[in-house]
Amino acid sequence: MFVALVTGLATGALYAAAALTYNVMFSTSKVLSVTTGHISMLGGIFGAWFISTLGWPVPIALLGSMVVGAAFGLLTDLIAIRRVLARSDEHLWLLSTLALATMVQQAAGLWWGTEPKPFPRLIPQDFSAGLGDQKYWLPIAIAILLAVALEAFYRRTLYGKLFVAMSEDAFAARARGIPTGRIRSMSYVIAGAMGGLAGFAAGQLTFAYFALGLALTLNGFIALAVGGLGSNLGALVGGAALGILSAVATYFVGGEYQQTISVGLLMIVLLLKPAGLFGSQSVRPI
Repeated sequence: MFVALVTGLATGALYAAAALTYNVMFSTSKVLSVTTGHISMLGGIFGAWFISTLGWPVPIALLGSMVVGAAFGLLTDLIAIRRVLARSDEHLWLLSTLALATMVQQAAGLWWGTEPKPFPRLIPQDFSAGLGDQKYWLPIAIAILLAVALEAFYRRTLYGKLFVAMSEDAFAARARGIPTGRIRSMSYVIAGAMGGLAGFAAGQLTFAYFALGLALTLNGFIALAVGGLGSNLGALVGGAALGILSAVATYFVGGEYQQTISVGLLMIVLLLKPAGLFGSQSVRPI
């Protein structure tokens, strides 16, 4: 049972990292991109390829995975977000990001193969380490690190304050001379690098698998909705709750009910607290 809890916490940390990625992109564009989980998928696949096939050292491979994630984040903004937002206020970005995510997943499957492949060990460690194995604590450490770094970025840097200004009122920010298009692109680059880092750190837990993206996109969104849109603390709590509940459900009643538990958790929280555990209710001006 304790092993199931630790496994669930590590998996929940990956969901939390996806939720944090959602937050960064949403802060400047008000878009919940379907490509969010696919960024982490690319981080895992390219990380395994860099180390196993090209023989790159781990730090260089980590940097390479983050660059791949950042490039895909920028591509998402350029192809699936920018033109759609310029032409319509409707939620057409849902279709454009879904189309891009599907194309990237299929391309990854053709190149990498459709079977999960093992991810190399990042730190020399015996496989008998048990619950102290790096595949458990690396995703947890990275999720916490990302949340702390984001809070410091928003509170202590000029660009972080510009992100917050756009999140509160993009029209007013534009009226005051803030280059909103450039800031939005930067947010997608940062979100991509975060996703690539999370996928790289969790590669030993999830394996390098081309179909991982959609599951991370869905579960990351559930973690975000449970914790509260825009709250980094909520993303951590929502991801941990979802991961632990899913692991407990798998332990007691089998893996086929895992997704039922996830969606059930989302429904209960939204019925009791529509803005999420740490979200704030938006006020509509009249």
